[in-house]
Amino acid sequence: MPGSQDQNSLATRVLEHMALPAYRPAKLRVLARNMGIDEEIYPHLRQVVRGLLSAGAVQYGSNHALIPTAPKAAAGPGGILAFFVRDERGRDTVRLASPDNRVLRVKSGESLGARPGDEVLVRVVRSRIATPHGARTVETAKVMRVQSEKQEKFVGTVYLRDGEPRVRLDGAMFSHSVRVGDLGAKGARAGDMVLVEIINLPGPNDPHGSGVILEVLGPRGEVGVDLLAVIRGHDLPDAFPPDALEEAHRIAQAFSDQTPFMDGREDFTADATVTIDPVDAKDFDDAVWVSRDDKGHWLLKVHIADVGALVPIGGPLDREARNRATSVYLPGKVLPMFPEAISNHVASLREGEPRLVRSTLIDLDPAGRVTGARFTAGLIRVAKRLAYEQAQALIDQPQPSPDPTEEDLRQHLLRMRDLAAVLHKRRRRRGALELQMPEAKLDFDDEGRVSGAHWRTHLVAHSVIEEFMLAANEAVAEHLEKEKVPFLRRAHPDPDPFKLRGFGRFVARVGMPLEQAEDRFEVSALLERTKDMPEGRAIHFALLRSMKKAIYSADEGGHYALAAKYYCHFTSPIRRYPDLEVHRQLTRWLRDGRAGVDLRELQGLAEHCSNCERRAEAAERELVKRRILAYLADRVGEEYDAVITGVADYGIFAQGLTMPFEGRVHISALGEDWFSLDEDGHELTGRGGKRFRLGDPVRVTIARVDQERLRLDLRLVGLPDRPDQPPSAPKPPYPVKTKRPKGGKGNRGKGQKGR
Repeated sequence: MPGSQDQNSLATRVLEHMALPAYRPAKLRVLARNMGIDEEIYPHLRQVVRGLLSAGAVQYGSNHALIPTAPKAAAGPGGILAFFVRDERGRDTVRLASPDNRVLRVKSGESLGARPGDEVLVRVVRSRIATPHGARTVETAKVMRVQSEKQEKFVGTVYLRDGEPRVRLDGAMFSHSVRVGDLGAKGARAGDMVLVEIINLPGPNDPHGSGVILEVLGPRGEVGVDLLAVIRGHDLPDAFPPDALEEAHRIAQAFSDQTPFMDGREDFTADATVTIDPVDAKDFDDAVWVSRDDKGHWLLKVHIADVGALVPIGGPLDREARNRATSVYLPGKVLPMFPEAISNHVASLREGEPRLVRSTLIDLDPAGRVTGARFTAGLIRVAKRLAYEQAQALIDQPQPSPDPTEEDLRQHLLRMRDLAAVLHKRRRRRGALELQMPEAKLDFDDEGRVSGAHWRTHLVAHSVIEEFMLAANEAVAEHLEKEKVPFLRRAHPDPDPFKLRGFGRFVARVGMPLEQAEDRFEVSALLERTKDMPEGRAIHFALLRSMKKAIYSADEGGHYALAAKYYCHFTSPIRRYPDLEVHRQLTRWLRDGRAGVDLRELQGLAEHCSNCERRAEAAERELVKRRILAYLADRVGEEYDAVITGVADYGIFAQGLTMPFEGRVHISALGEDWFSLDEDGHELTGRGGKRFRLGDPVRVTIARVDQERLRLDLRLVGLPDRPDQPPSAPKPPYPVKTKRPKGGKGNRGKGQKGR
């Protein structure tokens, strides 16, 4: 162990290295490599960096990378940390850092050249604008400084222009193609999708910029190339390092003996424990068992895979899982957080095999009030693995089964259904908000191509498992909170009251007035009342856009949508690192009676996990969109029923009711008229009387599919049918879009739209 003088010298080296102009934010391992620090000194470097973090000399930036504290202070007053993103309509926005987490628009010319993923310092600008319904305050962000750049690699398609190789980048990020070098170096050909590193950004003096091809992904349109494009475009890790695979293999081999893992555990193998998961699931995090006594009191046992007992802290597996932070579920492909030897084998709660679990035992009275909760290390043997559809069929079965074993299972599922209904009712009574948001499901043929798509059906069996997982998450969070143990929370900040009042004005215009839009009980009742109504989808969409996004946080705070004072993620440690971290925090407390948690490090982990979660969600959305666009490319001219899901000053966005697409109808295709936008009312109104409002049903046809820009253009076949629509409307006080001149190109819009 080096002395204090050596540690001070190492700390000075770290700070001097970070002060270099060429320094880019890096994780600890990368920092060590860049500084030439070998494995022998690495533990001391880690200790020194922890000291610098505690002293505030350095801090964690995006993706858990280390940055010096001083540059942020130099930004001056008013600088707010944010992350630059481009939304699914192609608009420049920033997401403010937690706990605020708001998304604000960035006006044209005020981005300082920031690119998606960059960490920036911004100033919030408030301005008053006139609308047909009176003046209102609008907040935008102005980028003051690009703190650290992130994305340098992009996916695109090779083509030749006058014999010169270029790459047309996917999406709406750059309007021009990028010049690249000789195609022969990587064997690229025209029509191939490639991964490009941007060397010189496109700018006013060089609109094309330049780049270098890093990898040829394959011919555009070939099966699997779109998957690889999304993986590379979002920088998703798709291969495990050898040391992590080796450790996973050793753990799996050792578990076959089982003896070292079983000592001191509570035995639940006699219970008829069940798992209920998607039919194609391979890893099983959770299993449940429910009983009820003669007085109507319930006992709920939620067993969660004890990954922490298998994976040592700080080893190769743990480091890789921490870096990934989450499994990524892409259509037809899973990028797991742990190798399959762990995720699909020794940690997975497979039917008929003994497995290690962290068990949460919750006692409830007949009304669903928690009367006690206990946490223990357990051993289970799953009696039955069910898919959601199988469980639903048994729940719906009207007559007892002639098979005694199946009838016992059916009775167990009915008890589970009844307890879930009690818990659901109790959550509703405390004001929990239940948004019914559609989820796309793709169908594949034997060759792996999309053969169709539809919206998923939400079954009672889904709700049963959801209620039990919520109950376990809350029980763990409440215990840690009351014991004053710092832990990684799943937080959902309260929405901006201004946005809630805007939501209230919107629902009033669709005939569903709220006396107090900020009263969660009124909003909850509205959601329940409208979930099966034609207006329901619009109302649920509008509320979602009025709320902030749930994040991970080390700070105190509850979960707004769930109306939960205490909440964390505990039930999926195979696929989410925050859950594994909470397992370890709870285990450490129960075993040692101490927290042993560095709050600054915990907050850095929260930021990292939140960022990785957003990346995974964006990747899934993009691949679903790519594959639906590929499917629709052969269906130009087909008509579909749809609903308006967004309005903007450049047009409307509509989502299919049966086919899960979302596309844009440009304002120039809405007819020759003056249109004014009411953002609060989510409505576009024309002087001639046309009105397009969030939630209106429309009939559309597929007009154009742009698979490179990831854009779907629609054309209206039928206008919204609204009997109360006036035949005409006064000219708005200001024109958002002007009448299209004959023979002209009309007004051009920007971009498009994609717990």
